[in-house]
Amino acid sequence: MNYKIAVLAGDGIGPEICAGATKVLEKIGIKFGHSFEFEHLPIGGVAIDNYGTPLPDFTVEKCLKADSVLLGAVGGYKWDKLPGDKRPEKGLLGIRKAMGLYSNIRPAKLWKQLADASPLKHELVKDGIEIIIVRELIGGIYFGERGRGKENGAEFAWDTEKYSVPEIERITRIACELALKRSKKLVSVDKANVLESSRLWRKTVHEYAAKHYPEVEVTDVLVDNMAMQIVKNPAQFDVVVTSNIFGDILSDEAAQVTGSIGMLASSSLGDTTCGLYEPIHGSAPDIAGQDIANPIATILAAAMMLRDSFGLTAEYDAVINAIERTLEQGWRTADIYSEGCKKVGCKQMAKLVCDNI
Repeated sequence: MNYKIAVLAGDGIGPEICAGATKVLEKIGIKFGHSFEFEHLPIGGVAIDNYGTPLPDFTVEKCLKADSVLLGAVGGYKWDKLPGDKRPEKGLLGIRKAMGLYSNIRPAKLWKQLADASPLKHELVKDGIEIIIVRELIGGIYFGERGRGKENGAEFAWDTEKYSVPEIERITRIACELALKRSKKLVSVDKANVLESSRLWRKTVHEYAAKHYPEVEVTDVLVDNMAMQIVKNPAQFDVVVTSNIFGDILSDEAAQVTGSIGMLASSSLGDTTCGLYEPIHGSAPDIAGQDIANPIATILAAAMMLRDSFGLTAEYDAVINAIERTLEQGWRTADIYSEGCKKVGCKQMAKLVCDNI
């Protein structure tokens, strides 16, 4: 099979980590008889510098025609003083919207080989953990009505949390499909004891899952309790579904539990198989061009693309197994290095994973 992949390397370390991921995909192609065609397109700060916009129209057009999209990172000090609608991050929000990507799937995985990197007690994480947070991506308070005004001489601001039944149902479907492939258990996170939007969320999740996915066991956890449980006993969770703002916060907390964001990937999906796959970390402009970034998160994002967009499960497993072997052999980039291991740079780490495929 031939697959066309749009590569949005972006800013900072983006080009380096994307180069590592594409090398791994090329090795998978050789091993399994596929070919991958990469088209490199601008987004973020580099697009601002060259085209005056963080998301050129031709980037959107070509992404929509691709089989899937691999993204590096956007942003950096250089563009920090630009107005909000001109900043590099606007390009990321724009491509998600243009592609109709309403679900963000973020696995927070602690590899057992890196258990010592977690800030939690060793007995809680010694066997490794993996929480998959399914976050609704294009609704809720981030996209609701907002404004500013004055009342009794005092300035005020407001944002609106709003969800419809169809929005909740479609993210529930994504989460239930994942749960079916794993433990068949789904945790839905809300604030139903206070928020009306959360009460609708809870009702809809249960009704939809009961009707369409009766095999999946759904339980509810309030968001404040969830934040506590993630640091108390993260291994109790498997697949978690929640709203945009809660997912944004909880996925970062879960990421920190793993010890290094350089090991974590995410995918954004909609109604088609064309998704957006990216590492969860930023552009790290302070280390850009120094060959010290960790490419594994981006390699994992590429692996998720193989499985979730292309249906290539054996190829996905081959990448995961190669990463595990590389870690077991003691190879580490600077962010996950510990005494007794062997430190390598971005290019060499990607090569080692390729060698282990």
